[in-house]
Amino acid sequence: MTRTLDHVRTPDDRFADLPDWPYQPHYIDDLPGYEGLRLHYVDDGPKTGAPVFLCLHGEPSWAFLYRKMIPVFLEAGARVVAPDFFGFGRSDKPVADADYTFHFHRNMLKAFLERMDLRDVCLVCQDWGGLLGLTLPMDYPNRFTRLLVMNTSIGVGRPAGDGFNAWRDYVANTPDFNVGGLMKRSTPIITEAEVAAYDAPFPGPEFKAGVRRFPALVQTDPAMEGVDTGLAAVKLWKEDWQGDSFMAIGMQDPVLGPPAMHGLRQLIRNCPAPMEVAEGGHFVQEWGEDIARAALKSFGL
Repeated sequence: MTRTLDHVRTPDDRFADLPDWPYQPHYIDDLPGYEGLRLHYVDDGPKTGAPVFLCLHGEPSWAFLYRKMIPVFLEAGARVVAPDFFGFGRSDKPVADADYTFHFHRNMLKAFLERMDLRDVCLVCQDWGGLLGLTLPMDYPNRFTRLLVMNTSIGVGRPAGDGFNAWRDYVANTPDFNVGGLMKRSTPIITEAEVAAYDAPFPGPEFKAGVRRFPALVQTDPAMEGVDTGLAAVKLWKEDWQGDSFMAIGMQDPVLGPPAMHGLRQLIRNCPAPMEVAEGGHFVQEWGEDIARAALKSFGL
């Protein structure tokens, strides 16, 4: 990248008084290839000698989604690192929809992983956190030791169904769609303060290019960018993965619920029977305390 992309930065005061979110923001503004864009991440717990839980959010959320899981990991003595993708959360937001591509996001994660030099990593992922994150261990087989996977997929060019197609069309045609309202409809248990926290990154439509683009990037056709990467990742998980795995399924998810997740389980070598969260929807991290405790028990941590 030879120039800094035109971008906006959400004012800090939008993130005042976030419920159950005591974590200090950390920033990097010189990732190779992304110079001039400021990336936000959470980094709490021991910096050395502890397993790392790398928590990757999806559409249209940010690291705040993990607020019910982070304390459980920290209580167990682990380190938690949770970045916001560019276009989301407290990270900078390029304003042009076309700037967002599969490899724009994936290469950011690679640069971040290398900059932070994360090792003994448990990949914690859901939604786009999985579509992107599940492609990382094949490039860094010595860094990843565990997987905690929830309501996601690997993009291999297959149609995602009418429900997803309707969602993709809605987002593409609603440039200022109500992020907090979506979160409340899909997760009725969240409070109005939590709704506001999900809305906080997006004061106006110019902040929502990433939100608009993520659904359009899901690889539902073999010709789409990232399909080759997804197919290579499937090979890793199916044939070469040596780490421990834990799967939790939000059973009320209409798109990435039980059928999709049971299909994914078949691709993950030695993945045990999943934890079923009966009331959980797509954003199953909102039921995350129990998931985190069950995962830690399964991992023996």
